[in-house]
Amino acid sequence: MSKLYFRYGAMNCGKSTNLLQVAYNYEERGMKVIIIKPKTDTKGGNKVLSRLGVTREVDILIDQSQNIYEETKSWIEKNGQIDCILADESQFFKEEQIDQLFKIAVIMDIPTICYGLRTDFQMNGFEGSQRLLLLAHSLEELKTICKCGKKALLNGRKVNGDFIFEGKQIAIDKEDDIEYESLCPKCYFEFRETYKVRKNREKDEVE
Repeated sequence: MSKLYFRYGAMNCGKSTNLLQVAYNYEERGMKVIIIKPKTDTKGGNKVLSRLGVTREVDILIDQSQNIYEETKSWIEKNGQIDCILADESQFFKEEQIDQLFKIAVIMDIPTICYGLRTDFQMNGFEGSQRLLLLAHSLEELKTICKCGKKALLNGRKVNGDFIFEGKQIAIDKEDDIEYESLCPKCYFEFRETYKVRKNREKDEVE
């Protein structure tokens, strides 16, 4: 039986780069992979984007209503058997879609490797990531560092260069002046406290 893998980490830890490297390794050995990602991730459109500048078109873009198990089965019927499924931005999948990826690994016997964030910019879990943490046979953290040099665990959201700690859970990097920075817990709490002070000052000025 093949396994469902979840490789997670903070922003800029090299998730997409690792995915593309794994795809290259399989194909170098004459094996076939398919790459999928949720349509929710509009960054790059139908491509996986690596911060190193490497890009690759995905094989299947998945919307929230699609059954990944059935989509994979249809793809195989048209294109032939595959040796691995690689899923980018897996935090955006629905809970039932993670169940479908689990079923692909177990029933179809296809190794399925998911890459994604564990938590959002408010330290809350994403639906897809929470389910992966429960179901994945193997969990692997991809590490990166904060600007201070410590290990980064959390994700800070910036708007126009300033950290914010309120807003919708999903906002795509590099859209609408939004960007993300990986932070260690200490820096995260320091920036959050600065944000609270700024918001209180702005509130007082209005009143």
